[in-house]
Amino acid sequence: MRPLVLTLLLAPLAAIATGLTARAEPPRTPRGSVTARMTCAEAMALVQHEGDIMIAAGAAPERLVRNRNQCELSDIAELRFVPTRDNPQCPIGYRCREPGFEEWNW
Repeated sequence: MRPLVLTLLLAPLAAIATGLTARAEPPRTPRGSVTARMTCAEAMALVQHEGDIMIAAGAAPERLVRNRNQCELSDIAELRFVPTRDNPQCPIGYRCREPGFEEWNW
């Protein structure tokens, strides 16, 4: 009898928890090959307009942002270059990353 009561009490909590995770921001699809078909100005304008985008540059998708303010406080904003139709090294935006131990200013 107790397992049945416990199941009936926990079922709504599980449904609420599942619903909350389902409402989280949907994962963005990487825009890897899109930048290769754009001009450098178009790719830079895309990042400026969107604020942050996911691109598939290399092995894993990367999040690129328009400026340092969109990174975490402890992150480093690295200028990221991607190939475009007219420029093999287009400075499209910044990649946020945590600094390594040797990069901290002790």
